[in-house]
Amino acid sequence: AIGGGKGGVGKSLVTANTSICLALMGYKVVTVDLDLGGANMHTCLGIPIPDKTLSDYISKKVSNIKDLLVPTPIKNLQIISGAQDDLGIANLKQMHKNKILSKLNELDADYVLLDLGAGTTFNTLDFFISADKGALVILPEPTSIENTYRFIKSVYHRRLKMIEDLLDIQPLINQAMNSKISSAQSTPVDLIRRVIDINPTMGMKLQAEIAKFRPKIIMNQVRGQNDIDIGFSIQSVCKRYFGIDIDYVGYLDYDPAVWQSVKKRKPLLMEFPDSKLVNNFDKIVHKLIEMD
Repeated sequence: AIGGGKGGVGKSLVTANTSICLALMGYKVVTVDLDLGGANMHTCLGIPIPDKTLSDYISKKVSNIKDLLVPTPIKNLQIISGAQDDLGIANLKQMHKNKILSKLNELDADYVLLDLGAGTTFNTLDFFISADKGALVILPEPTSIENTYRFIKSVYHRRLKMIEDLLDIQPLINQAMNSKISSAQSTPVDLIRRVIDINPTMGMKLQAEIAKFRPKIIMNQVRGQNDIDIGFSIQSVCKRYFGIDIDYVGYLDYDPAVWQSVKKRKPLLMEFPDSKLVNNFDKIVHKLIEMD
């Protein structure tokens, strides 16, 4: 899953071009546009709006999610388009969300990439949590960094709230998750220590669940070493405050070719094969594959 704390950070760019990299390496890839309020992955991959989208599946006009698969100009890469015309689809019911998630596992693909909407709606958080890997795209700007911490905190909190074994300590979890990042009191790291003191067995369960949460981060539009180093700073803060290990899988250089490819409605890697972003994406994708 590819997410981010705010809009405009490059989630669709990263999803589209990561998909292309994997497909060119010979993997069967399906990219699913789950930005349900503003689906545009088809444009990033250079194809017209598909006739059938997730709206048709949810409204039962289409019974099999495999019927939504649309080929792209890139061999091995197919797309399932997000909703185009249903104004209410951005607020999915839990049953529809569960249905989509269960059926995605049945797709004939080596990799399924989820392009998520911005922000911290339950839909976005649940799609992020459901993935084997979740990556966050970040710009080296205060607003993006701030919203990234908010997103991580929201995903972290939602994961812990969904675990029945931790029901007895939910008041402690809520207290810790509602603390400010600048505060040294009742942080998530402090929460683990307190739970271990109160109930060692429960504390070990909590610690095990937290260890499973290991999001990836990608810095986008970097213009120098200071921008690259922001990724390491975010790693450090998340370890100190949340007690979680974050994988910094790479960065993307700033390149004006990006907006040119968007204007042309052509995939960046195909339209500008000499862009330095090709090398950036190659490194990121190989690092993600190694983590399998």
